[in-house]
Amino acid sequence: MKKIINTPDAPKPIGPYNQAVMANDTLYISGQIGIDPAAGKMVEGDVVVQAKQVMKNLENILKAAGMDFSNVVKTSIFLKDMHDFPKVNEVYGGCFKSDPPARETVQVGALPLFVDVEISLIAVK
Repeated sequence: MKKIINTPDAPKPIGPYNQAVMANDTLYISGQIGIDPAAGKMVEGDVVVQAKQVMKNLENILKAAGMDFSNVVKTSIFLKDMHDFPKVNEVYGGCFKSDPPARETVQVGALPLFVDVEISLIAVK
């Protein structure tokens, strides 16, 4: 059983995908970048500002699915520059109070809209 999750509290997809898909009790959230959903454009600032917006977008999608960060079991972090890892890690880590999920972090050649960070996640009810 598949249910599409979309909320106005997170950015509209910039391609042919949904914000998230719930399959049974598992939620798959598409990669989020630092777009402010109210303004419909990228936040201005460095990787920390972008990461904070990314985590806020993820939190809002989780909320729309009746979940929060405690439900997250797996994340993927994509960075334009691995030197930004400590900064993003600090923002990211602040969202997981205990038992953080499994994850990988990789540096990539480019990201959508040429942003500095993108994060996707999987959560389970």
